[in-house]
Amino acid sequence: MPYKTTPARPICAGEQGVNGTMVVRELSREAYEQVLSARTAPVPVEQLPVWLDYQKTIEGRSPWGYCSVESDGQVIAAVAFSQFETHGYRFLRAPHGPVWIVDRTPELERAVLEAISAYVRGRDRKQVFMRMAVETPCDLACPVLSTLPYDTTVVIDLTGGDDEILARMKPRGRRDVRKALRECPAQMADETARAAEDFSEYYQVMCETGSRDGFAPAPCADYQNMVRILGAEHCRVLAARVDGKVVAWSLLTISGALATRYYAATAIGSGRLRVADALLFFECQQAAELGCAAYDLMAIGSDFQPELKNLNEFKTKFAKEGVRAVAPDRDVPLKKAFYTALVKARGLRSAIRKAR
Repeated sequence: MPYKTTPARPICAGEQGVNGTMVVRELSREAYEQVLSARTAPVPVEQLPVWLDYQKTIEGRSPWGYCSVESDGQVIAAVAFSQFETHGYRFLRAPHGPVWIVDRTPELERAVLEAISAYVRGRDRKQVFMRMAVETPCDLACPVLSTLPYDTTVVIDLTGGDDEILARMKPRGRRDVRKALRECPAQMADETARAAEDFSEYYQVMCETGSRDGFAPAPCADYQNMVRILGAEHCRVLAARVDGKVVAWSLLTISGALATRYYAATAIGSGRLRVADALLFFECQQAAELGCAAYDLMAIGSDFQPELKNLNEFKTKFAKEGVRAVAPDRDVPLKKAFYTALVKARGLRSAIRKAR
């Protein structure tokens, strides 16, 4: 498929892939979007250009650019990178990237990683590593320095209407949803426009959730900017209110026929009202009405990431055959000595915390 590249490059990474020499081309935003149009499956929202527009509103982050990887004239994959600056060093991040245009194999994935690594080193020597989705473990990639990557998720099939969605749940999920629909007093609504104007009411509930579950929410402006910049085409806020007060909400991202439950928050005490089950089913209904065929609940625990296993009981009940493997985030070092020093420093900090 022909597409326009920026005239300053292509850059040949000089790597041999399984189908011939891998060539990495720097792309304009428009050329990148044209490459993505060749993909039949939904593109992860984090790999859309609008995601980079959102990222630049967060301190320490900025768009780095787009590129494609070709072999024998065929586009194999494409990727959108944001640059992160933290603790005096820089790295690139491409959540759920690269976007694969052809079927991924371990050999092809390794060749693409080698080619992109050579391209980034040639273009920007300040980058210490790349954080991206790597399906098959290899010596090019390491466990991430920070964050909690996951390799398993739950995807709800939204096709066929409400009865079919319920029929595909586990018996417990179906029972809990039906009981919630009978007993939950909350009123559900799409409040995307309201959240884009003022996120403070929703943020209060997120802070309650963080206090209960042991995490620190991002600044309020990050959530509001996400809703505002992604827009209703790619982001929706669905809320549950009791007596006019928000008691739970979820933020959905949308890309093509795929919706993803990116954030969710519930007020303390809302569990007895069965709000969580009622809201999640409302989310399924709304996503289906928007033309989505699948709803990704985004991350459950596994042997790869046991810290997330507390999510499994709730999420898996909504889709008895919905568990899916996901390529997890891994770090691909570009400056190996520097990266090794970062790993050692992290280990030292961890040892000091344990000793206290």
